[in-house]
Amino acid sequence: MSGWLRPVETFEEREVRTGLRMLLWDGAFGQMAFAFTLGPFMIAFAVLLGASNLVVGLIGAIGPLSQALQIPVVFLVERTRQRKMLTVVSAFVARSMWVLVAAVPLWVPPPWRVSSFLALLAIYFGLSAITGCAFTSWIRDVVPEHLMASFFSKRMMLATAAGAVVSLLGGMGVDLYKAHFGNAYGAYALIYFAGALSGYAGVFALARVPEPPMRTAPRNGIMQVVSTPYGDLNFRALVMFLGAWCFATNFSGPFFPVYMIKNLHLNMTWVLGLTVLSQVSNLVFFHVWGRISDRFNNKSVLNLTVPMYFLCLLLWPLMSTPGHHTALAMAIAFHAFGGIATAGVALAANNLVLLSAPRGGATPYLAFNALVQGIAASIAPIVAGCAADLFDQYDLSIVLNWRITDPAHPLAIAVPALHLRGLDFVFLLSFVFGLYAIHRLLAVREEGEVPHSIVRREFFAEVERLVRNVSTVAGLRSIGEFFSSPSREDDRDKTAAADRNDS
Repeated sequence: MSGWLRPVETFEEREVRTGLRMLLWDGAFGQMAFAFTLGPFMIAFAVLLGASNLVVGLIGAIGPLSQALQIPVVFLVERTRQRKMLTVVSAFVARSMWVLVAAVPLWVPPPWRVSSFLALLAIYFGLSAITGCAFTSWIRDVVPEHLMASFFSKRMMLATAAGAVVSLLGGMGVDLYKAHFGNAYGAYALIYFAGALSGYAGVFALARVPEPPMRTAPRNGIMQVVSTPYGDLNFRALVMFLGAWCFATNFSGPFFPVYMIKNLHLNMTWVLGLTVLSQVSNLVFFHVWGRISDRFNNKSVLNLTVPMYFLCLLLWPLMSTPGHHTALAMAIAFHAFGGIATAGVALAANNLVLLSAPRGGATPYLAFNALVQGIAASIAPIVAGCAADLFDQYDLSIVLNWRITDPAHPLAIAVPALHLRGLDFVFLLSFVFGLYAIHRLLAVREEGEVPHSIVRREFFAEVERLVRNVSTVAGLRSIGEFFSSPSREDDRDKTAAADRNDS
């Protein structure tokens, strides 16, 4: 095995800074690969191949279901103790699967295209489970704790910016290709090949991140691996909340593109444009939520953002009632405000899980968390796919009637107040499951939790500050400075050290 994939006992501060910078590049290229291969492109490609609602549910379940491999991967990580090697090799092979996916519409006969696509997705996600388990444990020991919130907020911002750009360009490319050639098969082949190349660039960046040795730990059986984090009551409460969150969001998530394509009759430019809107909302508000998280704590952010997301989700079952333009406005509102909420949930939940897992012994905790979330998120889209096919036969209308029975001036007005059919029921059920996730969040504890009103007030203050800053030249300059180094705290530490040396 090459020496540059091995752990090193000690490394200099310069190597740590280089590693953090490479992690930023990996986040950007990895998100570009994700944008090209998964998300709306994956669902739209499946629909193009002829996938039913149940197949769409299965596609949404494959990724989370692969997280069940996290438990055996824990033993692989513990036995090899080569987290960097496992991450780099498994990521390279997994991302090579997209080269084969690109060939599906070109070389596979039509009756076998959907099954071939599902098989390649299963291989990709199975290898990605190895990548995720080894990577998360590795990075837990690389990123300093006092920089964790700000560093990961910056990483998410860079990744989201890169993914937003390529998503929109890819969507426009699909529509232009389809307009010129009559179908989009060739466009998807090019997009998946570009996704593979982006993934390779991310692997190269990961290979330059140093790996400290794993802490020596006793070899445990599978029951010990599961029982150790399960016995931590607060961590168990956190994992139960994240499992409920994953079930509720994955129950409806795979069907957003389906609804926009089939019900709202939007082309891929619109679908990806709305996805980009959500990503831009993420991009702008990662920094906002990161500041609030640093000032208070992660649980306080979750208390505000989780209910915010599920309130936004209620817009979807209401889209079938108004006209097309009003429904489109609702879709825009969901992607904007839902993106703001998911930015806070993603950042706060990731930080809370990492901080709750012990340094040097995080692998069982992170694997247990991934297992629970994987099971919940894999069951949800399958059940939702069955529900979507079932509810295609049902139609519920609520009409408000206004009548005047005066014989001289009779009047009867019927106003449709609510009209639910098909996927509308799926979105409504997703909201109901979201209420249970909010209930599970109440059991999570973190030191420093503050009331909702304080967090809301701070959020609006941050939004006001954000608007004021970006409207000035100085504000634009501060954004550039934010991206110029792995962490602002690191810059402040170096400045303070220089001042001490001068004195």
